[in-house]
Amino acid sequence: MNRTQRDAVPDTDRTQAGRKPACRLVGTDGNVFAVIGRVQRALKAAGQPERASEFVRKAFQAKSYDEVLALCMDYVEVR
Repeated sequence: MNRTQRDAVPDTDRTQAGRKPACRLVGTDGNVFAVIGRVQRALKAAGQPERASEFVRKAFQAKSYDEVLALCMDYVEVR
């Protein structure tokens, strides 16, 4: 398992719908698209593909990088 796959794997107790999966953003490329992709993968890995799609849609509508980071914290437990 490479580093990207490992960081997207959720904690087993957080995989239920409506729960926030863990997602490591520390050390992620600061590019907003890399951040969005990391959160999207974490949500999909947690069995939340609908929330992943919703997150991506809202992230692309965000007006700033800071707004995307705040949105990340709404959807995943940032580590």
